[in-house]
Amino acid sequence: MNIIKTDIEGVLIVEPRVFGDARGYFFESFNARDFRQQTGMDIQFVQDNESRSSRGVVRGLHFQMPPYAQAKLVRVVEGCVLDVAVDIRAGSPTYGHHVSVELSADNKRQFFLPKGFAHGFAVLSETAVFQYKCDEYYHPEAEGAIAWNDPTLAIDWHIEKEHALLSDKDSRHPMFKDFKTPFREA
Repeated sequence: MNIIKTDIEGVLIVEPRVFGDARGYFFESFNARDFRQQTGMDIQFVQDNESRSSRGVVRGLHFQMPPYAQAKLVRVVEGCVLDVAVDIRAGSPTYGHHVSVELSADNKRQFFLPKGFAHGFAVLSETAVFQYKCDEYYHPEAEGAIAWNDPTLAIDWHIEKEHALLSDKDSRHPMFKDFKTPFREA
C-alpha cells in the first residue's frame, strides 16, 4: 500500500497495490501489519458499515464524541464520492480546516480519518456504495455533527447546494461558529 500524507497531520490517503489481468483484479483493502509499519498507528477496527446513496446525496458532517470517538478508514466499492474530513480538535493548528479527496471504485483510494474529525461525503455518480471501518462501536448517545454547508468551512462539495439531498437530521446540524468541540489536540 502507498500512504499519502495530506495537509492535515494524521489524515491519510491510502492507495492499495492492485493486481489486474484479463480476469479482473485483486487487492488487499486493509493489512494491519503494513498499516502499522507505514504509519506507526496500531488500529484495531471493530465495526464495518456500508451505505448506498444516489447522486447528490450528502451525508455528514458526522462524528462520535469521546469516549466513543472513532477513527475511520473509508472507501467506495461502486461509484464515486467526494469525501471530506474536518479537523475539530481544539488547539490543533489546523482546527476548522478540511481535506477532501475523490474516492471511487475506479481509483480504489481509501481515506483514513483519525479521532477528532467530522466526516462527510457527497455522491458524484448515479449511485455509490460506501464502506467504512471504525475502531469504536457506534453509540447513538455520542452522535455529533456540524452543518455540511457551513460558510466558514467553505467546503466545495462538487455539487450544487440547491440540489443536495439530505436527511432531515443532516439538514439541522449547528454551524461551525456555534459548535463546541469535545475534542482536544492529542
